[in-house]
Amino acid sequence: MAGAIASRMSFSSLKRKQPKTFTVRIATMDAEMEFSCEVKWKGKDLFDLVCRTLGLRETWFFGLQYTIKDTVAWLKMDKKVLDHDVPTEEPVTFHFLAKFYPENAEEELVQEITQHLFFLQVKKQILDEKIYCPPEASVLLASYAVQAKYGDYDPNVHKRGFLAQEELLPKRVINLYQMTPEMWEERITAWYAEHRGRARDEAEMEYLKIAQDLEMYGVNYFAIRNKKGTELLLGVDALGLHIYDPDNRLTPKISFPWNEIRNISYSDKEFTIKPLDKKIDVFKFNSSKLRVNKLILQLCIGNHDLFMRRRKADSLEVQQMKAQAREEKARKQMERQRLAREKQMREEAERTRDELERRLMQLKEEATMANEALMRSEETADLLAEKAQITEEEAKLLAQKAAEAEQEMQRIKATAIRTEEEKRLMEQKVLEAEMLALKMAEESERRAKEADQLKQDLQEARESERRAKQKLLEITSKSSYTQSMNSSTTALPTDLPSFNLISESLSFDFKDTDMKRLSMEIEKEKVEYMEKSKHLQEQLNELKTEIEALKLKERETALDILHNENASRGNSKHNTIKKLTLQSTKSRVAFFEEL
Repeated sequence: MAGAIASRMSFSSLKRKQPKTFTVRIATMDAEMEFSCEVKWKGKDLFDLVCRTLGLRETWFFGLQYTIKDTVAWLKMDKKVLDHDVPTEEPVTFHFLAKFYPENAEEELVQEITQHLFFLQVKKQILDEKIYCPPEASVLLASYAVQAKYGDYDPNVHKRGFLAQEELLPKRVINLYQMTPEMWEERITAWYAEHRGRARDEAEMEYLKIAQDLEMYGVNYFAIRNKKGTELLLGVDALGLHIYDPDNRLTPKISFPWNEIRNISYSDKEFTIKPLDKKIDVFKFNSSKLRVNKLILQLCIGNHDLFMRRRKADSLEVQQMKAQAREEKARKQMERQRLAREKQMREEAERTRDELERRLMQLKEEATMANEALMRSEETADLLAEKAQITEEEAKLLAQKAAEAEQEMQRIKATAIRTEEEKRLMEQKVLEAEMLALKMAEESERRAKEADQLKQDLQEARESERRAKQKLLEITSKSSYTQSMNSSTTALPTDLPSFNLISESLSFDFKDTDMKRLSMEIEKEKVEYMEKSKHLQEQLNELKTEIEALKLKERETALDILHNENASRGNSKHNTIKKLTLQSTKSRVAFFEEL
């Protein structure tokens, strides 16, 4: 009896020691989080906690993924977390990923966080080559990824080599061409510069709009066999079920839209599809594992539900989310416009300030040059005055000599020697004296003229000095005026609206006129988008032609060759599916059975 009581007490104590919580690690595309979960929690409890933490409301696209023996699995919402085949060691790791993809990302993805998570996941799938992307489209997508990360292109900041450490292109694309990293960066940057003005969420949405047209976007592939044992690939995506050749994941051989499928079920490894038309026989295929069949069924049910949901009126929750998103978009657009105006005003003020500073420097240089000219004029005037004084003294000296010569001539004449020889000599001396006197008189006259000219030059020099002083006074007055203007202009940016996010200027009332104007802008954007799409296609073709000469043909993969063949035939993802579904469901089922 005592032993039984002791054993019960021991059992109850062990039961109390069992942990009531366990640690879970959630890995998103850009972060990791850890949560303490209760043992009794179901998948929905954990999933809701993660969504609340992320602020995510569009929960229907996402799930918690884990791996069992190299097979992907998703946490079931109605099953306890620890009842799944997850590793027992803590922390138990799950990946928070998009499980279902939208048909049209721009129309269906409402929240910015939803768009961001899809952008990160699709970008990784393209870089990891899980989604095939042609080279020219890879460059364009890379440019939008750069815009989302770095904002507007600024040549002073984003200098050569700023993308050297970024992973932007699939390795397959890089290896396919004889191009250096600098050459790829140059082409990415050329497109990046054209995206000026796009916010992060806009750049990410443009990325998704291009990526959703890629053939492998959103498709989950599974190896199957039909009744004849032919190995095929089953593709499950937002549009329906597609059958592929194992060597061609780009172009389906058969497609069945979700609106043609009535029921999907499996038994062991055999999968059964019942068409909507009850007159058409069911068709079956076999997968490799029972676990794979469970995954296929989950994806089929989820994609089918979303397919039908898109074709109905939005629920009240979605309508509210879209209304809030529109208002938020309008608010952000107004805020961006306000910031752009303020930035423009600041730039104009800075340009005006720089211009005034440049003008001030120019006036200072002119003032310096005027001072130097004034000093040179004063020096020249002093030299000319000194030279005029010397010339005047020389003229006086020559006049004195001329008078003395005249006196000498008179004396010689008075005391002339009577003899012929003396007379001849005297006449000769008189003649010489007369010639000397004449020369002295001419020289005196020339010196007098030179003195007059020097006086005139002195007068002009003094006039130039006067004008230089007057100009210096004008420049000095302009300089003081420019400085006052400069001080007032430099102070201009401080008077601009503040960037304080608590200011009253950020309180917006969304009136009907604002919404009407926004609607008109949206219509205008649609027209511009069509024009941009045409321009974009031309740019893609231009880039393809430009780098074609650098392609190494021997490095082309099977998918490269298949894509080029589809492009040469004018086939795209959507028109291929459209052509396939033009045939009757019955003929497509029969074709599948005969493959």
